[in-house]
Amino acid sequence: MIHTTSRVLVSGLREHVGETVSVSGWVNTLRLQRKMQFVLVRDHTGTAQVTHKRDDSELEQQLEDLTTESAVRIIGRVVDNPVVKLGGLEIVPESIEVLNRAETPLPIDEHTGVEQRLDWRFLDVRRRPTAQLLFAVQTTLEQAMREYAYAQGCTEMHTPKLMGTASESGAEVFKLGYFDRSAYLAQSPQFYKQMAIAAGIDRVFEIGPVFRAEPSFTSRHATEFTGVDVELAWIDSVEDVMAFEEQMLTHAITKVAAAHGGAIRETFGVEVTVPTTPFPRITMAEAQEILRAKGWDPERIKEDLDPEGERRISAHIKEQSGHEWVFITHYPTGIRPFYHMRPADDWSVTLSFDLLWKGLEVTTGAQREHRYDVLLKQAAEKGMNTEPMQDYLNCFRFGCPPHGGLGMGLGRVLMVLLGLDSIREATFLFRGPNRLTP
Repeated sequence: MIHTTSRVLVSGLREHVGETVSVSGWVNTLRLQRKMQFVLVRDHTGTAQVTHKRDDSELEQQLEDLTTESAVRIIGRVVDNPVVKLGGLEIVPESIEVLNRAETPLPIDEHTGVEQRLDWRFLDVRRRPTAQLLFAVQTTLEQAMREYAYAQGCTEMHTPKLMGTASESGAEVFKLGYFDRSAYLAQSPQFYKQMAIAAGIDRVFEIGPVFRAEPSFTSRHATEFTGVDVELAWIDSVEDVMAFEEQMLTHAITKVAAAHGGAIRETFGVEVTVPTTPFPRITMAEAQEILRAKGWDPERIKEDLDPEGERRISAHIKEQSGHEWVFITHYPTGIRPFYHMRPADDWSVTLSFDLLWKGLEVTTGAQREHRYDVLLKQAAEKGMNTEPMQDYLNCFRFGCPPHGGLGMGLGRVLMVLLGLDSIREATFLFRGPNRLTP
């Protein structure tokens, strides 16, 4: 069929009042009355009302046979009608083409629980403006982070996701068959971005998939997620990394607020607040003292902050400073990887940090140990066999500069930004211990 009229998006109909246009979208609602037929048609920009007065025509029968969520193309005249709630406009149809008829009944509706919605995720996303907005926000967020990284002289890299040896620790990696031997999915681009630093690439940036074989069923864990990774060479201290991150996030959230602030308020009921810099910083030891004074960890045995501790320290900082973000620094050596640098005067802690936003950890970062002999010593102290990591360790034998970096979970940032209950909602197709489909 030849279309003389080119497609007009619902958001642009106002400019075509009195003209005949072609609108393509999904049937949102059917209201088939005795004298009138009303069809609401939705595309990704909005919903329009199609109004047809019954006249025993073929068109009347076609409208009568429509099903919700069918993909249709409607050619009709755009008419001004102040009574219509949807933009004060309606379309009086001249022809309708059903491009793909939706079966009925639909497998999900507005009362369906999250697990079943995830089974039919394409329909779930299509039918809910909140889900559509999420991906628009994600696009703006990523674009703005890239923009900042590029402006700071970062080179975007793509590191391998297949590895010949389990990277940081053997426990949380997925093992797979690789021709006649085993390979592992990368839990982090960590070793490779450090290799890029050793390759003389001054500042490294990557947004890519990360795999974690953790059997965690929490609202914030996924077995595959998108990581935002940065590594910076020639740093003076871990402070350089934190400064880079807070500036990058502030830049990105400013862009999100400008592009989607109103829509986020309307759809999610959340106010996007652009943070001020610098973000508050507090050492792990200080955080633990504050929390223990309030009754957290009465046995005084926790080395790390549990989710409750993270929420409580964030609430304390918000109370004290009005700030939603906080860097927790100087994590104990025992709970950090062997490659985190330690201060010369205190080997019990690392020059590392986590960034919490409204009580959720969204980033881990550190200054890395770049001296070969110290790295070997720290690995031995943790009882590690360094043989499988020789390719990585070789990077530090021939002039590797001081460097540090961070890894941020994109889904977690979106989760807090939009006030979502679970990372399942902040991902297009979620992967968890019990979910490998669709």
